[in-house]
Amino acid sequence: EELIAAADPDAPKLIVAESVYSMNGDIAPLAELSDIAKRHGAMTYLDEVHAVGMYGPQGAGIAAREGIADDFTVIMGTLAKGFGTTGGYIAGPAEIIEAVRMFSRSFIFTTALPPALAAGATAAVRHLRTSEAERQQLWSNAQLMHRLLNERGIPFISDQTHIVSVLVRDEAVCKRMSTLLLDQHGIYVQAINAPSVRVGEEILRVAPGAVHTADDVHGFVDALDQVWKETGHPRMPATQAAPAH
Repeated sequence: EELIAAADPDAPKLIVAESVYSMNGDIAPLAELSDIAKRHGAMTYLDEVHAVGMYGPQGAGIAAREGIADDFTVIMGTLAKGFGTTGGYIAGPAEIIEAVRMFSRSFIFTTALPPALAAGATAAVRHLRTSEAERQQLWSNAQLMHRLLNERGIPFISDQTHIVSVLVRDEAVCKRMSTLLLDQHGIYVQAINAPSVRVGEEILRVAPGAVHTADDVHGFVDALDQVWKETGHPRMPATQAAPAH
């Protein structure tokens, strides 16, 4: 709000936000951002790629879950991640969509989705609009992982979503843990270093899925616990780790 208040009142303004932040797994204060946009006459662009299919009524995302989807000018989603294919989309006023069609070079010079992918994405969207089973399983797995990591004193950034960013804070150790998980346990977890995160805030970016079982989650945490011991990395007391649900 401080930044936008300092801008020329007559200048066009656009507030861009990500509902579920891809690196930390926390959720943006969407209602507050919407209020700021209204007070200052700004358009809004909301990235819901880590939320569509997985949160909100019929999988419509975090803004829909909060009942404020109509407050945002443009909403961007993906056909990957929750919907399991590839491609993406924006939804918004007809004038904006038409402008993108006519003037966006990255859209104009991109080939259309192959029919098989479009059909797969359509089927996934239709299914997840009517089925809550996958969303319930996803959240159950995430809550279980939060609890198990807490019990072992393994720190993570946020317990708000299924993106569980295990906080390592050391680039070399982070890469070493990723290698050990793959070599010794057959588990691939991406080590995230600068510039994706700040130096000193390196993470293992973990994301349990709806197709995982509780045994899968237990097995992963056991493997991570063993790797944590092998590297001799410090832990947090359970009382200081991220709060469990």
